[in-house]
Amino acid sequence: MNTQAKGYIIGAIAAATYGTNPLFALPLYEAGMNPDSVLLFRYLFALPVLGCMLKVRGRSFGVQLQALPLLTVMGLLVAVSSLTLFLSYTYMDAGIASTLLFIYPVLVALIMAVGFKEKLSPLTALCILLAVGGIALLYKAGDGSTLSLKGTLLVFASALSYAVYIVAVKQTRLKEIPTLTVTFYVLLAGLVLFLFRVDFGHSLILPAQWYLWGNLAALALFPTAISFLCTTAAIQYIGSTPTAILGALEPVTAVCFGVAVFGENLSMRIACGMAMIIVAVTLVIAGNNIGASLTYFRKLFPRLRANGERP
Repeated sequence: MNTQAKGYIIGAIAAATYGTNPLFALPLYEAGMNPDSVLLFRYLFALPVLGCMLKVRGRSFGVQLQALPLLTVMGLLVAVSSLTLFLSYTYMDAGIASTLLFIYPVLVALIMAVGFKEKLSPLTALCILLAVGGIALLYKAGDGSTLSLKGTLLVFASALSYAVYIVAVKQTRLKEIPTLTVTFYVLLAGLVLFLFRVDFGHSLILPAQWYLWGNLAALALFPTAISFLCTTAAIQYIGSTPTAILGALEPVTAVCFGVAVFGENLSMRIACGMAMIIVAVTLVIAGNNIGASLTYFRKLFPRLRANGERP
């Protein structure tokens, strides 16, 4: 398997696992926990998992002192992105929040185009339009109610923080540090933020039932350790913009869990939105093969050539 194909697969896994956030978080909210307590345990439980991965793969915990400030900033960005997204769940349906979060690929593309002069290919532009169009069909609540302004702003803050993180991983010295090591220190910095948020345990809320600890463990494993690790790896394999567009699988995953687990209705509008997003992801994965396929197609039908002339 070549590097590009591996990057697309890893990017898809990162997006799909991040989309499981509502599946594990909403039962904890219903049990009385707040976003800060949920996220503190999420990060706390994820760190040992990443530490074991580092040991098993023979990676070092050591990093250059010059990289620590940047790792800290990246950790705070990821923590802010997580916090604002989880706070938005208290103002709107989690599935809607997850779909609105997908504005971050547009922000990534804009940051790369404006700040780093990255040219937007026609294929990338088409994928963004398809994905945004799909989200336009998904975003509205089933009963036609107006979205919460505060919740929408929280989701936008989450998307912007995540977009900046995606770009920074590719454009800074972090690309020279092993993926596992970057992810470990990013989560460690985020954990420190949530320790401050819960006043070092004084305002921490524990799960009311023993089985809810399983939800916290799942949050640490799937949308945290696995997703962040795969996101960082995918960025290094295929770049910021393709990784961001593959994030279209996040709202699709959230909507699927909403229908299957939380009993949300799957209307034709939602189905069409999901289909548009899946098409966008498929086009990104096809990537460089599209041109070759079209060339082959034209050779099969030589009358499609200019002026109807055969070769």
